[in-house]
Order: sequence, then C-alpha cells, then structure tokens
Amino acid sequence: MVIRNIDEVSDAPVQMDGVKGVRMAVMVGRQDGAPNFALRSFRVEPGGHSPRHSHDYEHEVFIVAGSGTVLLGGERRPIRQGDVVYVPADHEHQFTAGEKGLRFLCLVPVTRNCGDPTPGS
Repeated sequence: MVIRNIDEVSDAPVQMDGVKGVRMAVMVGRQDGAPNFALRSFRVEPGGHSPRHSHDYEHEVFIVAGSGTVLLGGERRPIRQGDVVYVPADHEHQFTAGEKGLRFLCLVPVTRNCGDPTPGS
C-alpha cells in the first residue's frame, strides 16, 4: 500500500524542448510496484506550459488547482480547478497556466518513462 500527500512529494523541473516553468513528481509509479499506471503531479508556474506534443497512449488529467488552457483537437479551451481532461492517444496537446499557475494530476501507462522527470504530460 502507498499513501502520499500531494503537498509532501518532492518534484523536479521537467527538462525537454518546448517546456516553460513545469515541475513534476511521480505520486505512484513503477517504483511502487504499480503494474499498469503511474499517477504524476505537475505544477506549472504562471504563464508556463508543457510541450506541444502527442504520443501513442491516452492519458487522463485532473485539474487540482489554478486555471489555464489546454490545446486539444486543434482548439485552446479554458480549464480550471475541478475539471477533468481526457487526452486520446495520438492527439496533439499542451497545457498552459493562467496568471495564478496550474496544478494537475496525470494518469499514464507505467511503461512510458513515468519515473523520469523529463517526460511531458
């Protein structure tokens, strides 16, 4: 069993092209013996953003705090605390924080570098 508090897990800067002001922590992942999914926490500073990218797996996102926009389906749409975003496989997407920043949880397959602080969301 793993119990962690989102405010007590150390995060690290995301290091990849197209990223501005993003930090990530793995809340649960393969290092915990999770066989299928990893749950990651992202903090995006005001005006920061994840890379504009796509990948061959889906992921689900829950907006914990703040607001901003998500680029998905070729459109930028507003997001805010309490929203859930489903990102289908092979769909270009990008999360951008508003003036107070953005914090979200992202669920992805553990087979996708989920313990490495370099992947985007």
